[in-house]
Amino acid sequence: MTRASEPSRRAILAAAVAAAATGAAGPAAAATPAGPAEAPARLVDNRAWTSYTDWRSGSAQGTRAVPGARPGLVIAAPAGTADYTDPHTGKTSTWEYATWTSPVHRLAVPSTEAIASWNAHTPAGTWLQVELAGTYSDGTDTPWYVMGRWAAGDQDIKRTSVDDQSDGKSTIWTDTFSIDDAASGLRLLSYRLRLTLYRTPGARITPMVWRLGAMGSDIPDRFTVPATTPGLAQELSVPRYSQEIHAGQYPEYDNGGEAWCSPTSSQMIIEYWGRKPTAEQLAWVNPDYSDPQVCHAARFTYDYQYGGCGNWPFNAAYASTYKDLQGVVTRLGSLTDLETLIAAGIPAITSQSFLKSELTGAGYGTSGHLMTVIGFTADGDVIANDPASPGDEAVRRVYKRSEWETIWLRTKRYNASGKVVSGTGGVCYLYFPAQPSARQCKALAEVGIR
Repeated sequence: MTRASEPSRRAILAAAVAAAATGAAGPAAAATPAGPAEAPARLVDNRAWTSYTDWRSGSAQGTRAVPGARPGLVIAAPAGTADYTDPHTGKTSTWEYATWTSPVHRLAVPSTEAIASWNAHTPAGTWLQVELAGTYSDGTDTPWYVMGRWAAGDQDIKRTSVDDQSDGKSTIWTDTFSIDDAASGLRLLSYRLRLTLYRTPGARITPMVWRLGAMGSDIPDRFTVPATTPGLAQELSVPRYSQEIHAGQYPEYDNGGEAWCSPTSSQMIIEYWGRKPTAEQLAWVNPDYSDPQVCHAARFTYDYQYGGCGNWPFNAAYASTYKDLQGVVTRLGSLTDLETLIAAGIPAITSQSFLKSELTGAGYGTSGHLMTVIGFTADGDVIANDPASPGDEAVRRVYKRSEWETIWLRTKRYNASGKVVSGTGGVCYLYFPAQPSARQCKALAEVGIR
């Protein structure tokens, strides 16, 4: 999280997108909040490749599908070798590679944004790259955009997003494909994902990818959202960790404290599902630091280009490094969706931004912050584990339903200077078992995840 007085990198990028989308309206129009927009039937489209049949579709060059309880994709026979110069170390290495390209997915929602996510095992000596290419509503095609270069560890490459990717119609902002001028009506109609698996030449090891997908969305501009009626009173027992007790720790991973809301939230949910790092994995952490697993999460979600731990797909991928866990990035439409998940035992990590005066009891304002939703009170208010707390014992918070729903779902807001800036529009991470229960499968399907 970043305080309101210090905009986050993601907020700066999002503000640039918002400015491009609203610039044609003129200052007067931009300063006047619109009423709640009449939303289309669907605002979000999710597609994921996860099954043996999925992995046997598309186009493979050197990869093969592996059947089993958790089907996946691996290197069979490399398609060739390629040199990669790591921009964060300057080191050039040669790698064997193989590729898999998905079939074309036509979006049910012509989209202004798209976010890819993946779940994989990358043993030492391996890594992967995810790319996206699509077709616009004007009939032209995007280039192949790099959505992430990722490894679970950091000994072979430094996991990274890639800046300066644009074709004049769309841009990649860290982890998000975004139409440059949404007001023009241009949309992304379809896409393919390309997965490239890399390994040390001559080795027999291989990455294994269990899940690859993307979420496309077209969320209308809105300063407010319709209130939903409370429908659940339930609280999940989720561990509580504070990001603030880590202030000043590990400057190489963005210095702890306010910058670690995302990995702290991720670690809480990972441990809710009964997973945690081993003592051996935590041996690198200073033994004087409390909650060393939060330091571990920060290190292994860190994006060396973004310069922080808030890359959404990198957090979902980190969750999937724990045995039999899946992680996805999506958008939800209401607190009713969150109630559906909580009722099935699935907590969520949500992204929001707000002024101090807009969320009663928070005690801070932020241009971008992650917290976990773990339940609802009898009155329908939101029970959250908010890592922006002075200590672990203070992490559990109760926030007013209407206030919380607005700060999470809106796409436009006023900052402390009175300027119109963007909101996240319902972004969240969902972590859940590789083999969900029937009730969990039903709940996930109801919010668009399979």
